[in-house]
Amino acid sequence: MKKVFICSLCHNGILGGALYLDENSVTYKTNKLTVDKAYRNLVFPINKICKLTWKWIVFPIATFRMISGVEYKFIIFNKKRFIKYYNKAQQL
Repeated sequence: MKKVFICSLCHNGILGGALYLDENSVTYKTNKLTVDKAYRNLVFPINKICKLTWKWIVFPIATFRMISGVEYKFIIFNKKRFIKYYNKAQQL
């Protein structure tokens, strides 16, 4: 299973890109050259994600809280589809 979701990382503004969800991880990728290299390819192993929460501010915003305590916020378009496949990945 590899699913792609259009998203924006909320970090010093809104950074467009895509989330790739597979059995092992959620990966954010963007090819924007103005974005710091540390944020162009973020990989979140499913087993390192402590909590996923949602809120709505014009668009659905997902907050990934990692076991380390670091948080990443994303606007994820098609929230229902993302939740469906994220829940499946967690069960594997």
